[in-house]
Amino acid sequence: MTFDLVVWALDDQSTPADVHAAHELCRQGQHVDGDTDRRITSFYATLTADYPDQGPAATGAGSPWAKVPLHVAIDHVEMNLQLTCADEVLLTIEGLAQEHGLLLLDPQDGSVYPSSASATAR
Repeated sequence: MTFDLVVWALDDQSTPADVHAAHELCRQGQHVDGDTDRRITSFYATLTADYPDQGPAATGAGSPWAKVPLHVAIDHVEMNLQLTCADEVLLTIEGLAQEHGLLLLDPQDGSVYPSSASATAR
């Protein structure tokens, strides 16, 4: 069993309904074409510098990941975490999402956490 989180690079006016719609399209295998959003690239690089999703460290003891590599698309990163992952990992993900202006979706309960940037822009 896993705990999943997804960060989304949508525009500043995006609502939780927009995030849910984008997530549903992803689940159906429909992905946007184009260049990867710089916020996604930066978020992924920073996160995996601390918590690698490839190589021996990705599957070793202490890795937070239940499934590797992470699902990275041009507008989102899906993370399947071990239920036993440290709270520090969740706080890191939340902080990086805010730092990079991303929306954080918790698919388990449907919560969408806006970044500071998008919350301020509204």
